[in-house]
Amino acid sequence: MFEPAQFPRVRVRGRNFMALIVEPEAPLGDWFAALDRHLQRAAVFFADRPVVADLARIVGGETAQGLVVEALDELARRNLRVIGVEGAEPSLLAKTRWGHLPTVLHGALREETDAGESQADGPQALLVERPVRSGESIYFEAGDVTVVGSVASGAEVIAGGSIHVYGALRGRAIAGLKTGDAARIFCRRLDAELLAVNGVYRTAEDWGESLRDSAVQAWCDRGMLRVLALD
Repeated sequence: MFEPAQFPRVRVRGRNFMALIVEPEAPLGDWFAALDRHLQRAAVFFADRPVVADLARIVGGETAQGLVVEALDELARRNLRVIGVEGAEPSLLAKTRWGHLPTVLHGALREETDAGESQADGPQALLVERPVRSGESIYFEAGDVTVVGSVASGAEVIAGGSIHVYGALRGRAIAGLKTGDAARIFCRRLDAELLAVNGVYRTAEDWGESLRDSAVQAWCDRGMLRVLALD
């Protein structure tokens, strides 16, 4: 009697990841010069992060394909890991080295974490009752994040609202994904690699030694990120 061959079971699971979105603008030379200045100040911002290139601002006219390819080449030259393209038709990527990139991205791009869910109907605040370890990412788009403990170097906390760290903040804190300028970052001891509110960020080089190891708050004020000691 014939028996079908036994094959290993193939498991397929869905998982969402957070990606950073960049929006190159013409003239590309000026835009990439500005990007280089940001990378000099905060190279860790893009480290090991997938990137989606939104090219809608440079698409149009007879030179569209050339600009698209140039933008993607320049991003790759800066070691940004481009995983997809938005705002450009597949025909603009066809027969180029970027023809394999998807131009239709399904679902939200976000980082998973076991600390809690980020569903719209879920809680509007996340309480993390432990330290956040190096290499760990806490992502909670629905609202505020409170960490009862420290955030280690190489870790990050990303919140739709404000971030409260009742310990040393040594990693990265990115607030305001949902609430924008209304968000704030509070920590008991500032030793962070990067602080960001509503896309505006500063690094340790910007605030200097005077605020190091201090209790601080950070907020966005007319397009600038301000960091002030609480003591």
